Amino acid sequence: MLICHCNVITEKEVEQAILDLLDQDPWSLIVPAKVYHSMRKRGRCCGCFPNVVEIIIRVTEAYHARSQPNEPDLVSYLDRVRELRSTYGSRLNERRTPSHRAA
Repeated sequence: MLICHCNVITEKEVEQAILDLLDQDPWSLIVPAKVYHSMRKRGRCCGCFPNVVEIIIRVTEAYHARSQPNEPDLVSYLDRVRELRSTYGSRLNERRTPSHRAA
């Protein structure tokens, strides 16, 4: 499936880039910009980034489940992301007060 129309990048290419990054460092923070950089591409309209984030979560979760299947302290990445979304919401919901500016 085509994930990025601007760069013509498929889901399989994104998955492979994520796996390559995880093989280098299994506990590194992987974000869409890092995935694109590893493929020598750059986000243009960045409309694909939410889908890339979901792929990162899915592939990373599966990678760690395969590497340490009996690890009881392994936190589900998707559950953690959902928790952070519910706690902090999105930046679009951020409300500033008139007193946010420096005096």
